[in-house]
Parts: sequence; structure tokens; C-alpha cells
Amino acid sequence: MSELIWRKSSFSGSGGNGNCLEATATPTGLVHFRESDRPGEVLSTTPAHWAAFLRAIKGGEAGQL
Repeated sequence: MSELIWRKSSFSGSGGNGNCLEATATPTGLVHFRESDRPGEVLSTTPAHWAAFLRAIKGGEAGQL
């Protein structure tokens, strides 16, 4: 998956601590995401589940971050 273009969360700190969520999409339609300090560990999901996850985060339903 190294050929994919990963995008970093806009909420990731700029302090260089390496704790960033990165995501990318593939032509097959799957969304992949990973922790920037562990690039070899990638999780995949459907666009619908990714959208539900983002709604939960934005709506405060995911607990304290």
C-alpha cells in the first residue's frame, strides 16, 4: 500500500509527535486508515462505515479523545 497517497487528519498536531491518523481510498472503493507512527498496520472499511465513523466522531459519540 506504499503507492497510495495518504492524507493526514487536519486535527493532527503540528508538534511533530507522530500521533496522526492517515487515510486513503483505493479504486476498489475501500477506505484504508492507519496511525502514522505505525504505517505497516492498516485497517480497511467501506465508505459507508467510514462516513458513520466520522459522523460519530464529529457528533461527540465516540467518547473523550
